[in-house]
Amino acid sequence: MNALELLKQQHEEVAKLFKKYEKLADHDDEQRQELFEQIADRLGAHAKIEELYFYPALKKEDTEDELREAVEEHLVVKRLIADLLSMEADEEEFDAKMKVLQENVEHHVEEEEKDLFKSARKLLSKEQLEDLGIQMEEEFDSLMDGEPRMDVPEETDRAAPI
Repeated sequence: MNALELLKQQHEEVAKLFKKYEKLADHDDEQRQELFEQIADRLGAHAKIEELYFYPALKKEDTEDELREAVEEHLVVKRLIADLLSMEADEEEFDAKMKVLQENVEHHVEEEEKDLFKSARKLLSKEQLEDLGIQMEEEFDSLMDGEPRMDVPEETDRAAPI
């Protein structure tokens, strides 16, 4: 699977989890907590592979501003996840913070798929996208063997370097 297909698939998986979360009744705290953890794990691992592999592969003079914005958006998402990790699903602010997380992720995905994916198609060959996709998928799967959400609080001081 090439890198763009992999990232798009991961974006869609997280969107489906957010939709599931939206449909849960307020009283199902255990299931809401579980869905948050699934979302946070996927977002934590996804951000890591983008920052380690995808963004560096796109780093050129004319993409630096887009990449800086993308890592700043990751930082916002990581801070929201870190806040949510310190909360319980039955707390009043939990759902509001989840909604803000969802909105930030949707905004980031929209820009990334529109702008950065276009840059990737221009800058990288199909073979490079395939190789990158394999590397990113292996790293993602490895991260998902653990609880990548637990690494997120350590990553909230500043945006990842590009």
